[in-house]
Amino acid sequence: MKNQFAIATIVLVSTLGFSTTVQAAKSEHVRQLLATKQCPNCDLSNAGLVMSDLSGADLRGANLSGANLSRANLSGADLRDANLSGAGLFGANLSGAKLSRVNLLGADLRNTYLVNAQLTDVAVETANLEGATGISSEIANPQQFYAWGVASAEKGNLQQATEYFNQAIAVKPDYAGAYLARGIARYHMLDSKGAFEDAQVAEKLFTSQKNTTGLQTAQVFIAEIQAPVEGKVRPAKPTLMDFVGSIGSVLLQFLPF
Repeated sequence: MKNQFAIATIVLVSTLGFSTTVQAAKSEHVRQLLATKQCPNCDLSNAGLVMSDLSGADLRGANLSGANLSRANLSGADLRDANLSGAGLFGANLSGAKLSRVNLLGADLRNTYLVNAQLTDVAVETANLEGATGISSEIANPQQFYAWGVASAEKGNLQQATEYFNQAIAVKPDYAGAYLARGIARYHMLDSKGAFEDAQVAEKLFTSQKNTTGLQTAQVFIAEIQAPVEGKVRPAKPTLMDFVGSIGSVLLQFLPF
């Protein structure tokens, strides 16, 4: 019994000692990064780096999984081959950052600034890029831009939604649903002329694509713009509910096109 207790004690002490060593190594890497901005291949997993100035930092191959980098300045940072899975980058500045082959699985990049960021060989499908600016059309497909636009519109950020719809159209010029969605956003922002022009394009495209549902929706929208329903008082600031009932149910049906 004594031998068994001794063995168990040794195992426990060894385990605790090993854990302490690993934690210390991580802390040392964090200190190294903040002091020198040079930390390639460092283990920075789950590190708290909120609002840190890491501009120009060398983080090639670093493990930043689960790290909190919210509102950090990573402009010009070299993050090639880094692991950012599950990392929090809300509001971070990634302008000009090198992000080739970065793992963004489940990363939170909402409201990040990505102008001139190099995002080659990167899968962004599982990352949350809602509200991010400067996303290159080379790394996202039209459906993704459209989905981000719908999400922004549902939250009332119509200017951001319009920019996403612009990008969806730039990549896919015959994306009827994006024209309709942009028209709805413009209508809500009191740009009736722009809304009408988009609705007409959407109507034409839906017709050529033989999309009956889209065509009917576009026609209802056009009728609303030209002449509101008789007896209905048009509000000073029209809402998306005035003619469709729900932006989510109406616009999401056009994702495949």
